[in-house]
Amino acid sequence: MNKKIGIGLCSLLAITTVVTGCGKKAELDDNKTAVSLDGIKISATDYYNEIKLSNISRLVDMIDHQLFDEEYPANDDENQAVEDQINQLKQTYGDNEDMFLSAIQQYFGVSSEEELEEMLRLEYKRNEAVEDYLGDHLTEDEIQDYYDENIIGDIKASHILITPDVDSDATTEEQEKAEKKARRQAQKIIERLDDGEDFAELAKEYSDDSATAEDGGNLGYFNTDDMDENFMAAVEELENGEYTEEPVETQYGYHIILRVDQKEKPDLDEVEDDIKSTLANNQLDNDSTLHYRTLMDIREDKKIKWNDDELEKQYEELMNQLINAASSSGTSTTN
Repeated sequence: MNKKIGIGLCSLLAITTVVTGCGKKAELDDNKTAVSLDGIKISATDYYNEIKLSNISRLVDMIDHQLFDEEYPANDDENQAVEDQINQLKQTYGDNEDMFLSAIQQYFGVSSEEELEEMLRLEYKRNEAVEDYLGDHLTEDEIQDYYDENIIGDIKASHILITPDVDSDATTEEQEKAEKKARRQAQKIIERLDDGEDFAELAKEYSDDSATAEDGGNLGYFNTDDMDENFMAAVEELENGEYTEEPVETQYGYHIILRVDQKEKPDLDEVEDDIKSTLANNQLDNDSTLHYRTLMDIREDKKIKWNDDELEKQYEELMNQLINAASSSGTSTTN
């Protein structure tokens, strides 16, 4: 994750444009002096050869800025994501500016908040580009299959939530006891529903969900990504007007769910972009190296051309290092 910005690297792309004879190598005029003192000079070529290999990561950043900055201009989502990440880092180190700067230098290779922001913005754009690229390379069958199997119309439901009454430092035995008590209470409420009592009135009286209790447990319309997996599975099995015969357990406690309504399933063209995004992210979740391999594919599709064989070798080694590191850790890092 070496993202440190080297001095003078803003001209590297322009430098790597001259092709020479046996093996490609970017050339500069040795007569052009980068710096001199007391009759000693360091040529621009000497300087370029010294810095080019140690700054390949920065060169890749420059390439990706060219590829992505215009195609993915900053928007509210990017601004918020970058702000959240910086704030999270700052909170970790409190008000200690020196500790914050030391940490971002150590972990991200940047020496200021401005450089950190630039790095995070570029990584956000890379993630967008990777997701779009993978989405655009899905087959019609993959998209259609996901639509057929997973897309549903929004469902409207109400619920009564019974939360186990237990402290965070409770013993395992105390937790189990509280959970059994909550489940029994939820089951008794279902029995009262079976006897014809009103769902909304019971929700107002017993539900521990303070945000919905006064409205009779009304959750409004929602879809699969909005709810706990167990909750969603239960509500999908119900017909409109039916409630669950057994309490449904989630991380929040025990629910009695009343399904109220369901909208028509949206047409494929209305949700195709969302499907592509979901499938692309599923691929990324299942393969920690895919992020980097896709970035390489994008650069190849944009006809990246290396006019210096040593730089091309360093680029390939850098990407292999990132891929191997991601494969070992099972997660993606930056670049």
